[in-house]
Amino acid sequence: MNRPERALSPLGEEVDAFVSPMSKGVEASEDEALLPEYLRRVYTWAYLNPRHMRLLDRHLVVSVILWGNADRLMDQAYKEFSAGQEVLLPACVYGPFSRNLANVVGPKGYLEVRDIAPVQIAHTRPKLAGLSQARLVCANAADPVGRDFDGVCCFFLLHEVPDDWKKRVVDSLLAAVRPGGKAVFVDYHKPAAWHPLKPIMIGVFKTLEPYAMGLWDVEISDFAEERDAFTWTKETFFGGLYQKVVAVRR
Repeated sequence: MNRPERALSPLGEEVDAFVSPMSKGVEASEDEALLPEYLRRVYTWAYLNPRHMRLLDRHLVVSVILWGNADRLMDQAYKEFSAGQEVLLPACVYGPFSRNLANVVGPKGYLEVRDIAPVQIAHTRPKLAGLSQARLVCANAADPVGRDFDGVCCFFLLHEVPDDWKKRVVDSLLAAVRPGGKAVFVDYHKPAAWHPLKPIMIGVFKTLEPYAMGLWDVEISDFAEERDAFTWTKETFFGGLYQKVVAVRR
């Protein structure tokens, strides 16, 4: 397997040594200045501020944010993969997700966790301590992956990027899937008209997640240039508020 021995930041620095100073009123580091403008503008509070990261990266918090559906949705992702597989996770995920997925592929498998933010890579490293099958790489999910995998697990990433980035991310991840392999997308979805949380979620998205509603009226498969090279299936959960889309390369 082509496993990187050392993950690097966009500036070529070892991510083990990187600690982000990003917080309100603190000047960004050179690494952070290379991050996309939308990420720094919209998500500094959630993903680039170390203090907030420590508060948010708790399974209870993740469960509350997902209205009690965190375990269910995580299990829906885990069951698509098996021991011995090589799997790509294109963004760090709060909660126990990355470690659990590494345990799914097991010591004979390989999990590569990527994230565009060096501070997220550094934050996730302790979660994967002691797991020889897991590696961390600082990389942009919208860029070519550079190798292929048995599977790709995109867990609540697409709703956080602008629509033009959604297309780039989907195309990049699909291109990394081997013949017979699969890409799994778990994310938000347009809830049923009767859903009591629909007006609340509209308010949350407009305030905190401005790109999430891009998944309400567009199928994930419609973002894919290579759509016809895959067989697509979709399930929805919790009154349609969440979806799991599986694309299997033919």
